Amino acid sequence: MAEPPLTGVRVVLHEPQDAVNIAAVIRAMKNMGADALHLVRPKTWDPSGVERVAHDTSDLAGRVVVHDAPEPALADCVLVGAFTARRRAAKRRVLDARQAAAPLLAASRDGPVAILFGREDRGLPNDLLDRAQLIVTIPTTGYASLNLAQAVLLALYELHLAAPEASRALSPPRKDAPPPTDVERERACGDAQRALTALDFFRTRNPEHVMRTLRSLVARADVDARELSLLRAMAIEVLRTIERVRGEVA
Repeated sequence: MAEPPLTGVRVVLHEPQDAVNIAAVIRAMKNMGADALHLVRPKTWDPSGVERVAHDTSDLAGRVVVHDAPEPALADCVLVGAFTARRRAAKRRVLDARQAAAPLLAASRDGPVAILFGREDRGLPNDLLDRAQLIVTIPTTGYASLNLAQAVLLALYELHLAAPEASRALSPPRKDAPPPTDVERERACGDAQRALTALDFFRTRNPEHVMRTLRSLVARADVDARELSLLRAMAIEVLRTIERVRGEVA
């Protein structure tokens, strides 16, 4: 099995307070392809409770590393990106999550990189911001306080998008239909015109103009043969219904 695309990215949560948030972070990691979570002095941590919030993530929960101090979580990291929403007095270059994704991924080729998040109520202290080489923020409105798990998800999402070949390939349509031929397009437009004529649609409209617009719509919609066949079937059913009603009246 191939390695997750964000194998070199380590998520570090400093003093997380809510076990549900930790579980939601693990779910986000599973979604986006990160597999290393380090917790620094969590208020509570119970791996057995993660499955209630994040199904099928026991593999990640079983590898979570817990530390009594931040230093062991960051010691071997070649780059640390600290996420914060608060304004600080120190003059720091601040990147948004999208801008930070490329340098974080590039550095992960040389060793572990950390994306660092603070506790829910206070964020990161200044001494941990001082240890970071990148200060990262997530653009918001004036209300900048994000839920911890949401912030991690957004950070990992930007990294996931920036990672080559990260996303799973979408399955093709179950029944992939070819494009319609010229004959099929003409048949469909002809039946549509006959149905509109039977409805007396052209009584106050120019048939040539209407049909030109209809052909343009079909062309711009880029329908496949199956879709065009359905449209043709609708027109034919209109004709049959009109003929049946007329026969009943007669």
